[in-house]
Amino acid sequence: MMEQWTIGMIGLGKMGRNLALNMQEQGVGVIGYDPAPGAVQQARSEGLRTVENWEELFQSLGEKRVFWMMVPAGPAVDRVLEDLGEKIRPGDIVIDGGNSRVNETERRHRLLASQDVPYLDVGTSGGMDGARNGACMMVGGPRDAYDALENIFRKICVPGGVDYFGPSGSGHYIKMIHNGIEYGMLQAMAEGFEIIEASGREFDLAGVARVWSNGSVIRGWLMELMEEAFREDPGLESIGDRVDASGEGLWTVQEALEQHVPAPVITEALYARFRSQKSPSFAGKVVAALRRGFGGHAVYGKKERS
Repeated sequence: MMEQWTIGMIGLGKMGRNLALNMQEQGVGVIGYDPAPGAVQQARSEGLRTVENWEELFQSLGEKRVFWMMVPAGPAVDRVLEDLGEKIRPGDIVIDGGNSRVNETERRHRLLASQDVPYLDVGTSGGMDGARNGACMMVGGPRDAYDALENIFRKICVPGGVDYFGPSGSGHYIKMIHNGIEYGMLQAMAEGFEIIEASGREFDLAGVARVWSNGSVIRGWLMELMEEAFREDPGLESIGDRVDASGEGLWTVQEALEQHVPAPVITEALYARFRSQKSPSFAGKVVAALRRGFGGHAVYGKKERS
């Protein structure tokens, strides 16, 4: 029997931990590691096989190794690659499942290609629930590496929820545009509910979201999350109205400018995130509640404003 790939999941936060548990449930060999002991302990308490240092990770993986990073975009990715160092070898595959910027992904691809190590960029959507129960993935990088792991991708994604989009950076590019669209959708919902809230009429906002979730043109998962948020906290009193901009919206707007493509909805949604740092609004509360619902993003108290 041909030996199967073994995944070393590096980063056991809300996405990495759930994705690894998904893999394990689907019969994929996976071992989790995170430099934060608390993250390792949490993952272990949920039944995930974990290790406590790099050496244990290298020793625990089989001959066909995948190092799958679920760490924040930026310097953290480069630190992991430095830690992998000379331990990676031709035949290994390295995956960045975070939201890295395309030019950084392409640079890292070139670095690893010089060592004959394929580097796949995997844009991952669906939030924590998707990571645990069936994700949506957009893959870029060497085609033969994708083909080698395609069965694993299909096991951990919803039906029809994964595809290969082209050479290095393609997966992260498509995910960047996805997140820009997300900015616009969240802002449109937020503004609609802010108008209702400001009307002075006594509406059950959870009821509005419930009805809109069933048969309407704007039904969908975000509206279901909206209903859940209003059921738990009808006035969103416990949620601050400051909303962070993690970078993907800004990159999408910059790409639109470079391509001379008008993108007023996404651009204005980005500006709304910036305004939320200074100006309170019910719309900010709505966006914050939705982001917490699908991605576990932090929400701020009323006084936590920069």
